[in-house]
Amino acid sequence: MMRDAQTTDPITRLPSELDSAQSKLVYLTLEATGGATTDDLSQLLNMQKLSILSVCASLSSEGLIERPGAEYVPVN
Repeated sequence: MMRDAQTTDPITRLPSELDSAQSKLVYLTLEATGGATTDDLSQLLNMQKLSILSVCASLSSEGLIERPGAEYVPVN
């Protein structure tokens, strides 16, 4: 389940590996929420789950996010 948005640590710079608008959107959403499932991301971003899975796979392979449980979370 998504956590409440974290408002105390603003994102000051996006990783340079983020080259598409969708990857930036997913990454920023995970940063803001602290983690989310693919269903959460699909609902929040109004994106198809297959697109979310593709973006998350790409972000995971670049070492920007991980999935320690049911949620994807940003790697800090």
